Amino acid sequence: MGYLGERIVERYGDGSKWGVKIEYSFDGPKLLGTGGALIKALPKLGEAFYVLYGDSYLPIDYQAVGQSFRDSGKLGLMTVFENNERFDTSNVWFEGGEIKVYDKKNKVPQMHHIDYGLGLLRAEALKPYAHDDVVDLAAVYGQLVATGQLAGYEIKKRFYEIGSHEGLAELDQLLRAGTS
Repeated sequence: MGYLGERIVERYGDGSKWGVKIEYSFDGPKLLGTGGALIKALPKLGEAFYVLYGDSYLPIDYQAVGQSFRDSGKLGLMTVFENNERFDTSNVWFEGGEIKVYDKKNKVPQMHHIDYGLGLLRAEALKPYAHDDVVDLAAVYGQLVATGQLAGYEIKKRFYEIGSHEGLAELDQLLRAGTS
């Protein structure tokens, strides 16, 4: 856990108040990046695990995504949404059920999708990286695309960014209307 992680611990503790068990993994003195934090947390994550962006609300069938990952036999799976630059910059070339390119910095004209905010990884996907290296999850996904080890799963229902006051207000309206 990185920036302000201690506030999460203060608020939720061990989770027993809500009938769940919560364990934490902290980066340490230096922030390790999204991939580096996963590498550090591997002992708590097991052989395969979901990766969820913390600032997103995703109205999807998580079990169907998990089954698609198992069926793929690949080291990773990225959910994608046909964005066409609507909600953020499109950064995925997804065609014929496959992720052809994923790149947040170098855009190609075929990028009409965006990474949706939910992925799955096998621990093996993180083995090439050192335990205390700073690693961006985007680099891990990029390497998996390059080696043909990243499955794609297209979602038809849009995601909701909840990392801002505006995004939270939009989600609040959606949930109050009962249309999620």
